[in-house]
Order: sequence, then C-alpha cells, then structure tokens
Amino acid sequence: MDYKNLKLIGTSHIAKQSLKEVRMAIEEFEPDIIAIELDKRRLAALMQKKKARGPGLKDIRKVGIKGFIFSIIGAWVENKLGKLVGVAPGSEMVTAIKLARKKKIILALIDQDIEITLKRFSKELTWKEKWNFIEDIFKAAVLRKREDLGFDLREVPKKDVIQKLITKVRQRYPSVYKVLIKERNQVMAKNLDCLMNNNPDKKILGIIGAGHEEEIIGIIEKMNCDTIYTMSFEA
Repeated sequence: MDYKNLKLIGTSHIAKQSLKEVRMAIEEFEPDIIAIELDKRRLAALMQKKKARGPGLKDIRKVGIKGFIFSIIGAWVENKLGKLVGVAPGSEMVTAIKLARKKKIILALIDQDIEITLKRFSKELTWKEKWNFIEDIFKAAVLRKREDLGFDLREVPKKDVIQKLITKVRQRYPSVYKVLIKERNQVMAKNLDCLMNNNPDKKILGIIGAGHEEEIIGIIEKMNCDTIYTMSFEA
C-alpha cells in the first residue's frame, strides 16, 4: 500500500515469499528509510539468533506471569512453524536489516517495546480467554482437532484470509486482539507518521506483519508526531 512518501508491505515472518518481496521492494523502491516492525529488544534478540524474543525469567515481575508465559508459547509456536516450512522466524526482517546496512539506508524501529506489550497482555487477559486458550490447546493436542488454515504457510495469506483470522481472534480473544493488534497499530502508525512528517522528501518503506497495513494507513493522519528510535548505517 502507498500513502504519500510511504510504501507499506505486509509480510509473514516464516514465508519464503516475504523474503523475495522484501528484497524486491528495496531494490525497486530504493527507500531512503526502512521502517520495520521491531523494537530494540526484539532486534537484538533476532540478530543474536536467540530463541526467545521476549524477556527472560528475571523480567517476570516487569511483564507479569501471563505476559511471560505468552512470550514463551509464542516463540515456541513460531519456531515450530518455521522449522516446518524451512524458514527461521523473522528472516524477512533480517533480510531488510542486512540490506539496509549494505546500502547504508537509515533503519527505523517502529514497534512498541515488547516489555510494554507483554505487561499490557498480563493486565488485559481475562479468565474467559484463558479457558478458551486451554480448550483450544486441548482440542489440538489431545483430540487432534486441527482446522485447515486455508493458506500455504510458505506464502503470505491473502487479504480475505487474514481478515477471517483477525475476526476469529477478535471474537474469541478480544483482549489479545486489543493488545497485540489494535494498540500496536496505533504505536506503529504514530511512529510512521513521525517519520513522514520529519522526512517529507524521503522515501520510506515500511515492513510490517500482513494484516496491519489498512488500519495503520487509516489512522496515520490522526496521529501526533513523537520521537522514534532510528539506526543509521551511513557511518
């Protein structure tokens, strides 16, 4: 999606298709700034090839037990699916980072601090959602009830498929939707708006998870500019 001096591409963190699309977008669009769906903590973990993307045991008090457990389960599931399709989780982000370094393109981290996200998750998750989660795990692991996802994990899901998945999450896990999608979209939109306002003559390429694009574009004009974290490979 294109908006003023911003181009957004939605990716899947374990899809080979996303690796090609990231390379192609950087080569063809020739951005001055690459904005990625990461924060400083997740960037460091990704580049150091750590299995865990979230806080360690020492940070349970900061993020809460529910947020900590969610980060562990989320990392496990992502790694399991990554092995299934032969792509390490976050490979498209690593590709963007390496190309930014090679081409000396400014890199901007636009996602919310993972510690804040997990803390919000611990606070918002309801008992009903916890039971729903246990029920879903039981069906998948014990009863072997596995629904067809409706798409190839090696490719980025189509827009209608993404919307169906998001609708299911919103209905069955409203707090999860609120914290992981809605609130983070607000943060990313604010940071992208800041980048655009501060760099009106620069071409900005945003690389975010598929499904975030439309809402971010829809709210970006309403956000107030603030300070964001950037990295420059020019030096």
